[in-house]
Formats: sequence, structure tokens, C-alpha cells
Amino acid sequence: MDGTEATGLRYPFEQAPDEGCTTEIAPGVLWARLPLPMALDHVNVYALDDGDGWTIFDTGFDTSRTRGIWAKLLAGPLRGKRVRRVIASHHHPDHIGLAGWFQADGAELWASRTAWLFARMLVLDEQDRPAPETAAFWRKAGMDPEILERRMDERPFNFCDVVAPMPLGFHQLRAGGVFHAAGRDWDIRLGQGHAPDQVTLWSRDCNLVLGADQLLPSISPNLGVYATEPEADPVADWLQSCAAFQHVARADQLVLPGHKLPFTGLPLRLRQKIENHHGALRRLRAHLTTPRRASECFAPLFKRQITDGVYGLALVEAVAHLNHLVATDQALRSTDADGVWMWQTKS
Repeated sequence: MDGTEATGLRYPFEQAPDEGCTTEIAPGVLWARLPLPMALDHVNVYALDDGDGWTIFDTGFDTSRTRGIWAKLLAGPLRGKRVRRVIASHHHPDHIGLAGWFQADGAELWASRTAWLFARMLVLDEQDRPAPETAAFWRKAGMDPEILERRMDERPFNFCDVVAPMPLGFHQLRAGGVFHAAGRDWDIRLGQGHAPDQVTLWSRDCNLVLGADQLLPSISPNLGVYATEPEADPVADWLQSCAAFQHVARADQLVLPGHKLPFTGLPLRLRQKIENHHGALRRLRAHLTTPRRASECFAPLFKRQITDGVYGLALVEAVAHLNHLVATDQALRSTDADGVWMWQTKS
């Protein structure tokens, strides 16, 4: 560990820009913050100045409030120039929610193929009640019966509620390619685990890295398993991505994350990310000396009380870590008399 890394992470900007305002990160690179109606109450977006227009990196939810903030940004710090390109780092609604809105005004959408396909599929898949496959997955994971009963009678989260209609057509961002914006060439590197084929951009001309949710400073993004792919192992994908990024990370790089504050010290942060999940897996293994359902594994994984508002995210992350233990031959999964999955450390 060199001296810079030893001092830990650094945050050159002490606070985020106010609503409707921007902070200049570097010449031609502006940072704005948009609100989210959830525990993680914001998303960072970035505007790259291309001279005759802007390239926007991520967009926020499609809400009247967010559209109003963008109108204020465009008329103010973005100086009335048009958004010509939108980069969606990944398919989650807080990052791609207004892509279609910008496209309707003539902007091009750039994304990984996987991100575009997921978002396009999900925005068209409106459900009034949870799908049977989702309900079955929740039961197998051991969701609390009271929570399950309540959710079965509620409209589930739908992409179309917070993602603007997405027209056909996009431009693919490929791993190993180069994207030009704000007078810089950016290497395209795709991350895995939190979302498939998440785009990160690494400047060849300065120390900037657009890290999205793949490179966050003080929190870890959700690594979840869902009914769409119940045997998935996103923890392995996440650990592999962190290890791959270690080969190109430098302590001086200024990482512009999807949430929280821009930071330096990326090599240290990548090691922290890897160790955080290895630590959680060690605690989980010790917890599984007795067979447990996923909903009984919150305490060793999160080390805090899980409230109703984050219960669903906690459950899918617990399944992710349990799946990883099975995939790496450290645990076994069985089914109890009620059809609920039970995990136990392999002897």
C-alpha cells in the first residue's frame, strides 16, 4: 500500500450541488444531483460538454419533479444547449428513467446491449399484482408470511411508473471500446454484479472515472437475486469485476459515482469492497451451522435491523450470498416440508 492509499479515501468536494445547480468537476464536466423517493434519496448525474450540445451520463427517475429540475438545469448551468446524447450506465430506473424523454426530444441513447434490453423489457411489463413466479420465489426464500400476504394484494414496483416510454433504437457501448465526450477519450469497461454489463468510463486524458453504481465510496450497491434468474450468483460477478478493476485503478483517479460524493483512493476502495463481501460470507457460513431460510440471515449479513422499507432488498441480497456459498461448494440447499429453501454450511 502506498502512502496515498494508506491515508484512506479522499473527498475533494465536501457537499453536493443544490437542486437545479451544478458543480464543475473539471473543464467540460458538470455534476448535478437529483432526488429519489426512497431511503437512498438521490442519484448523481453528469453533463459532458461537447461544444454544440451535451452528453448526459444517467438521468434520474421519470417524475414531474425530476423533469422540472432538468428544465432548470438546461436553462441555467447547461446554457440552453441541447442534450444530444444520453448514456445510461445500467438499466435501473434511477439511471435510465428519463432516457426516453430525452430521446423524444432528439437525443441518442447509448448503453450496453444488456442494459437496453432489460430496461426496454421491464418498461413494457406492467403488472397490477405480483407475477406468480415472483410470489413463488418469495415463498421459497422464506419471506415473512405477513409481508408476503400484504405484497400479494399490492401493486408491485413497475418500471413504467418511473421510466419514460423507451422508443426502439439505441447505440451499443461495448467493453474495450472508446467513447469521445467533453474533449476526452474514455475507455469503456463493463462491471457486473449490481446490474449486468454496467458501463463505467475511464478517461485517457485526465484522472476522471465515471463509476456509476459499480464504484461507490461509502456504501455497497444491492447484489440481488430475483425470480427472473433464481440460481444467479451476482456475488461472484461482483468480486470478479472488483478484481478486474484493480488492474487499472489508481489512487489519484477522481471517481464520479452514481451516489454519494466523488472520491479518490480507488485501489483501497476496491479492496474494501472485496473484503466486505468476504467478511459477510464468513459470518453467513458461521450462521448456517443450523439450517436457515434466507429471511433468517439478515443479522450476520447486514449487522443492523432490517425495516419493512428495505426488507425486499435485504431478502434478495441474502439469497445472492447464499447462492454464492452453494456455487462455491461451501453450503447446501434443501427444501423443507413447506417448500421453503433451507441453507446449511457443508460439513
